[in-house]
Amino acid sequence: LHGLTQSEAHGDLLRFLHNAHARDARLVLVITGKGRGPEPGVLRRQVPQWLGLPEFRAFVIGFEDAHATHGGEGALYVRVRRTRSA
Repeated sequence: LHGLTQSEAHGDLLRFLHNAHARDARLVLVITGKGRGPEPGVLRRQVPQWLGLPEFRAFVIGFEDAHATHGGEGALYVRVRRTRSA
């Protein structure tokens, strides 16, 4: 998502998580970027809020900051819900 506008990032993230859910991914890495200066970037602040919205809850169990080797504070591990079988 790093480098996208908020509206681009919101749509891309929703599509990405929908696709991850459809292919039964358990964990995905979402890169938000850290932002410039002492304040966190816009996407770094917004993405955790988006993940709690109804359209994302269908695909997301939870999330946490990524390990430093995977982007640290500029990335999130997102746990993806299992696909329900009939």
